[in-house]
Amino acid sequence: MRTGTTVRSRDYQRPTLSHREIEVLRCWLLSDSKTEVSGKLHVAPGTIKSHLHRIRGKYEAVGRNAGTKASLVARALQDGILSLEEL
Repeated sequence: MRTGTTVRSRDYQRPTLSHREIEVLRCWLLSDSKTEVSGKLHVAPGTIKSHLHRIRGKYEAVGRNAGTKASLVARALQDGILSLEEL
């Protein structure tokens, strides 16, 4: 996948997230805090925050709200990044 390009999925555009962005998104959605994620991925909490900011921006750029954790869960489910069983 290339960062910044989009893929047509159903009747909406899906942003192309980098492998690392998907890894951070999945880990954060399955964790309780950014601090927990930073420990698991061995990066600073600010790095997690930066990744999430970029992910949200990519979703917003294709017209899909991603301003809250709940909306990111919905996007991840819609885009096959997470399954209901994992939640």
